[in-house]
Amino acid sequence: MTSILNFTIFFAFSPNNPNDTGSTFINLLMPLLLIVVFYFFLIRPQQKKQKEREKTLDSLKKGDKVVTIGGLHGKVVGINPEKKTVMIDAGDVKLTFDRSAIATIEGVADGKSETAEKLESAS
Repeated sequence: MTSILNFTIFFAFSPNNPNDTGSTFINLLMPLLLIVVFYFFLIRPQQKKQKEREKTLDSLKKGDKVVTIGGLHGKVVGINPEKKTVMIDAGDVKLTFDRSAIATIEGVADGKSETAEKLESAS
């Protein structure tokens, strides 16, 4: 069955036949179809993830417990919106990181337990 189907597809649109307009249509349709597939399966989901990540990082506030991409656990004690940096208290040390270095928000220090929000580290 497959050999008959392959034979039919192979000879259905012969490039040697100048009167065959179907091959031109197929040749134009295939790259367009490939671009559409790439957009819907690769580009669009990545854009959605990036927008979610930006939205979550914009909602970062003092008192949130975070984990950086380097694995440092700490609590947010300051945010600088102009430089897009975050100051984190990790015990006796206060460190300043870029906002994009936050990998996970564990919850709020108010005692209200939030579910851990995983963020993609793609920036």
